[in-house]
Amino acid sequence: MRRFVVIGHRATTDPAFSLNNLPGAGRMDELCRCVSASLCLSHGMREDTECWLILCGGEKAPLTIRFSGKTMRNLSPDERNIAGLIKKALALPCGVVFRESTPGVAVRKGGLERVIEEGGCAVLHEDGHDVRSVGDLPGTFLLSDHLDFTAGEAEALEALPAYSLGPCILHADQAITVLHNECDRRKSGWKI
Repeated sequence: MRRFVVIGHRATTDPAFSLNNLPGAGRMDELCRCVSASLCLSHGMREDTECWLILCGGEKAPLTIRFSGKTMRNLSPDERNIAGLIKKALALPCGVVFRESTPGVAVRKGGLERVIEEGGCAVLHEDGHDVRSVGDLPGTFLLSDHLDFTAGEAEALEALPAYSLGPCILHADQAITVLHNECDRRKSGWKI
């Protein structure tokens, strides 16, 4: 199982956000692109992948929304469709365990600390080791949205391995695509 966890520093936890202004909902547009990059293939779904969004904006923060390719239904790769699924998840009362809002989409209370506690994580960061120079990769990768990790997040992530995807800083959704390509090549036996 491959998992991408994206921290949305300003992403709203209010289900009343407008589908017509996703950037104004704490850059929900960027998080929706991360879900699409994580799960969508041309004419298919990555059933071996999950995308978790940690929403850190608003009164109910932090909340984590899980998108699971294995059980996903009715996901189109466009931002508006994905944002609609996020709205449905945010409308649910949630607790400490994931609660499903629609097939493949679930929400729970908690954020980065819980993800780190669950283990098996690495950080995607421009200052990390070149991903092509390491052997086995972990199953879970943590990324930040358009903002850098906060000082508190950076401290919490210090003990985790960090990997870089190359000399250029990429958008989170682009980083997911590049890492998928790297993992796909390794899995299929393509030469690196």
